[in-house]
Amino acid sequence: MSESRLWQRLMRLAEIGARGDGGVDRQALSPGEIDAWRLLLSWATEAGLEPSTDAAGNLFLTRPGRDRALPPGLIGSHIDTQPTGGKFDGAFGVLAALEAATTLPTPARDLTVVAWMNEEGSRFAPGMMGSEAFADVRDLATIRAARDAAGISVGDALDALHAAFPDMPRRPLGFAPAFYIEPHIEQGPVLEAQGIPLGIVTGIQGKITWEVVIDGEEGHAGTLDMDRRRDAVMAFARIATRMQRDVGEADPIVKFTIGRVTVQPNAPSVVAGRVVFRIDLRHPDNAALQAHAARLEAAALAEAPPCAVTVTRLVDAPSNDFDAGLRDRLAAAAARLGLPAMPILSAAGHDARHLAPLCPAAMIFIPCREGISHSPEEWAEPDDVQAGAALLAAVVEELTT
Repeated sequence: MSESRLWQRLMRLAEIGARGDGGVDRQALSPGEIDAWRLLLSWATEAGLEPSTDAAGNLFLTRPGRDRALPPGLIGSHIDTQPTGGKFDGAFGVLAALEAATTLPTPARDLTVVAWMNEEGSRFAPGMMGSEAFADVRDLATIRAARDAAGISVGDALDALHAAFPDMPRRPLGFAPAFYIEPHIEQGPVLEAQGIPLGIVTGIQGKITWEVVIDGEEGHAGTLDMDRRRDAVMAFARIATRMQRDVGEADPIVKFTIGRVTVQPNAPSVVAGRVVFRIDLRHPDNAALQAHAARLEAAALAEAPPCAVTVTRLVDAPSNDFDAGLRDRLAAAAARLGLPAMPILSAAGHDARHLAPLCPAAMIFIPCREGISHSPEEWAEPDDVQAGAALLAAVVEELTT
């Protein structure tokens, strides 16, 4: 394994979509992501890996094994970013996987590197579309119908992606891997605070997201009496305040966020006729997650009048545990390598959530500076990048010998 090559490739990939502030804007199915595919394909071709894709726009790079009838091992992450993203989120996992697939001895079974489509959900919501389609969690037709802020559908963007690579082999959507391992930056402060370079992820906390639409009635700000108003912004204020009180301030472990608020017509002298916003709720305990979800939905219904409200769940993903056997292998391999490691819960969501029901699955975390992610300030030290990649390679070699 080449530490310098892995780091150089991370920095080279970060040039695609580079922002002036040091961050990266390479959103899902964008021209930038198409350019990133071309770069990955050039490296994979040099190493003799076989490229393929599927109807959901997932990219697969396969090192042929000695017995190609065996279920393949699957390793990787994603290469799309937030609009103000960093250099390591997702990209580290894909490039560490590429390094392992490139340098390990010929495996007994195929070893496939994957870059999942739209993990971030920044351009098209919700995120993790590629792994959801792969695992049959979400219908591909539903995924293709989603649109970005400019009105472009996932379907049209997928078609453009595939048109850019007309000769790439297409594989059926979904298969049963022998295992799945996803390396990732922690996106939290725990590993850095503990001075430990590796986290062996025990599981991912549960997550529910909603789209909430409040419909009121537009009116003239200077002439419409207050008692006659159906003001969507005021309804939003009441709903948000009650949600924060009933959920956000009621549980020290819960993570409750309101984001992407849009107001129509968003004019200074017009009473708002519609507000659309998104809710993100997370909790490691599934019973608590569902109880808080019920409180949020009740708050919307209670505080919306005289406006109307529609509350739609977009994602309902319970907490999951990762495979105990794989976690033990990772811990033992870290010890053999002389690398300190600790168990850690993932507070953020990852594609590995959807692979866990299909096969033994695990995640490796490395520290990120001050726990910062989804930001141009996101940073991982070269030594930690190398440690995560070395642990991945060691366990994959065990699993594919």
